[in-house]
Amino acid sequence: MTVTTGQLHAGEQSRAKHLKALTSSVHEGVDRSIMSTASFASIEGYKKFLAVQYLFHRDVAALYAEPQLQATFPDLEQRRRLPLVAADLEYLGVAVPQAGSAAFVAGAPLDLGAAVGWLYVAEGSNMGAALLRKEAHKLGLTDDRGARHLAPAPEGPAPHWRAFVAALDAIAFTEDEEQRAGQGALQAFARVQAHIDTRLD
Repeated sequence: MTVTTGQLHAGEQSRAKHLKALTSSVHEGVDRSIMSTASFASIEGYKKFLAVQYLFHRDVAALYAEPQLQATFPDLEQRRRLPLVAADLEYLGVAVPQAGSAAFVAGAPLDLGAAVGWLYVAEGSNMGAALLRKEAHKLGLTDDRGARHLAPAPEGPAPHWRAFVAALDAIAFTEDEEQRAGQGALQAFARVQAHIDTRLD
């Protein structure tokens, strides 16, 4: 994988838009699952939602420290939300959930194409966090107390996302890497759904 500017030719669908179209149905399924379980109807429901958030951000935490990915996304390390989710758990007195191994482990061989797909899902969830943040506030939670991981970036969620998309679309992928990015995004949504099925009821 190399990084170029203008890698996607004029008239081509951006990589972010391609991944959005590819994952739209599974993404909608995840959203429906979260809302149908009344995760924001009570603090107890929210605690279960936090467990799902923790497990998924634990899955991808190693990616944010990966030097090759940091070279592609210069602010990647600052985007990590696992510490914020952990702080929310601590505030609410919830034990850190335990469940097998993370999807990515520091020092393990990395499939960069797939990793980019997972990052797309992790970073894309920031956009949906704005709506969830409003629901969390109805429970008396705030950006400093129990809902830190839902707080927007200082520059705002839209600029934060656009910066990520610009770097994402500038990556020069082979056709095989492109396919693996799509597979990675689908795998990431499947992983979130698996956590939901296990933790939410």
